[in-house]
Amino acid sequence: MRIRLANAPVSWGIMEVEGWSPPLAYTTFLDELKSAGYEGTELGPYGYLPTDAKVLGGELERRSLALTSAFVPLRLKEPKVAMDEARTVGRLLRSLGARYLVLSDALWPEREAVAGRVDQNGARLTDAEWTTVTDNIRAVGEVAAGLGLRCVFHHHAGTYIETPAEVARLLELTDLGLCLDTGHYAYGGGDPVDAVRAFGRRVEYLHFKDVDPARLRAANEARLSFLDGVRAGVFCELGSGCVRFPELLRSLDGIGYDGWAVVEQDVDASQAGGAAPYESARASREYLRSKLGL
Repeated sequence: MRIRLANAPVSWGIMEVEGWSPPLAYTTFLDELKSAGYEGTELGPYGYLPTDAKVLGGELERRSLALTSAFVPLRLKEPKVAMDEARTVGRLLRSLGARYLVLSDALWPEREAVAGRVDQNGARLTDAEWTTVTDNIRAVGEVAAGLGLRCVFHHHAGTYIETPAEVARLLELTDLGLCLDTGHYAYGGGDPVDAVRAFGRRVEYLHFKDVDPARLRAANEARLSFLDGVRAGVFCELGSGCVRFPELLRSLDGIGYDGWAVVEQDVDASQAGGAAPYESARASREYLRSKLGL
């Protein structure tokens, strides 16, 4: 097993949600990510980091950072989703040597409202909508392949691919690799260790994220939406939540995992007295180093 560690703008509160991201200069983000001990970064929302490949490449090179991938959420149950965003992002990734395009379903209000409680009362995809979703996924995969990229799928709380059963069905219906997000898998009611055992080498890319079980339970009891759960601190520093990272690493070693793990902590950095992104990123990196030898 070989794992390289990156982080992402989302850990600083930079998200693909309108009105969410704080006014943080991208140079500050990159400086802090590097100082916290990471080797790479994801792109974050398109337009946050420079979209001119020469400019972004220079910023990354000065800090000895790699660009690993980009998270691209699309409204996958809508027929014939436009591929423009995937192409635009993919071209930038290709020009900077990234290998992966991380595809996700978009947040939907009816699912975002019941994140973590889908099995109780969540809207589900119909068989016809599953067909539309898989058609759109194949189309994105073809766009990525045409650019020399591998498309992997990211399950996500607040979308129509959240629960372990939904992840399993998606993998049955497509040939995509999985971006296993340990925190979102736990948020959706699963155990990421079980996911590695079940999906094996389909796990091609990793997001390392942890969940505070008491805060998740409280969020569900209060019937919070996904974004309100983020604001309530459901996601926590690695090693302080319910994800069993030592056992997870043993399972990843068993499948011979060789690639990136992007450390993430979804936060609302605008809240007074809330998350301290740089300090949390450092703490998560130190946990991986001191406790797990990464």
